[in-house]
Amino acid sequence: MGRGDKKTRKGKISKGTFGVLRPHKKKKSVVDSAPKKKKKKA
Repeated sequence: MGRGDKKTRKGKISKGTFGVLRPHKKKKSVVDSAPKKKKKKA
């Protein structure tokens, strides 16, 4: 149980894989939510 074991955290780090023990970091969405409305002058 160590670097060669796929089921452990150290093993996943050395293999470069992800799973339940070592989940991916979620990316923050950069998309602009609802564009701003422009007011018309009369």
